[in-house]
Amino acid sequence: MSDDRTHVQEFFTARAAGWDAKFAGDGPAYAAAVAALELCPGDRVLDAGCGTGRALPPLRAAVGPSGTVLGADLTPAMLRAAVRAGRDLDGRLLLADVRALPLRGASLDAVFAAGLVSHLGDPSGGLRELARAVRPGGRLALFHPVGRAALAVRQGRLLTPDDLRAEPNLRPLLAGSGWRMTSYADEDGRFLALAVRER
Repeated sequence: MSDDRTHVQEFFTARAAGWDAKFAGDGPAYAAAVAALELCPGDRVLDAGCGTGRALPPLRAAVGPSGTVLGADLTPAMLRAAVRAGRDLDGRLLLADVRALPLRGASLDAVFAAGLVSHLGDPSGGLRELARAVRPGGRLALFHPVGRAALAVRQGRLLTPDDLRAEPNLRPLLAGSGWRMTSYADEDGRFLALAVRER
């Protein structure tokens, strides 16, 4: 396992047990971001880097009983927390690196990814792998329940121009990875970038 994956696992393993309690008020923001994906009943959707599975219930509600909901995460402790919360009832959980998904090409209609990009050691490679798994015309939502400035304050750091999620950086990153950004919102109450899989 590469160093960046080990670091991510260690970071989230230490926080898994208290994760949901710490961010208990994020549910409405998750639901609104899932709604922005405009999923249809029967769609196949992946929550990439699903953590404790907070997006799985709104994803299941959006695709209905005929749809497929998958949650993939690298950290076993986060997936165990998802099971304890009963979110495995809304989607199938996979212990997997989103940079090497155990999925056929073009097998998904959409990907939801909360807080994922900044934890990828190779963001371009991760986004390319998500593009591989999504059909042409499929959709991607990169989400965080607070905007970049609010997150920087929360983490006690300065917001710098080289921030990966800044629009001038994210747009070409997506474009070079098989995605076309269709909308971008960076507000105190949410970060949400939507993209479409290029044909």
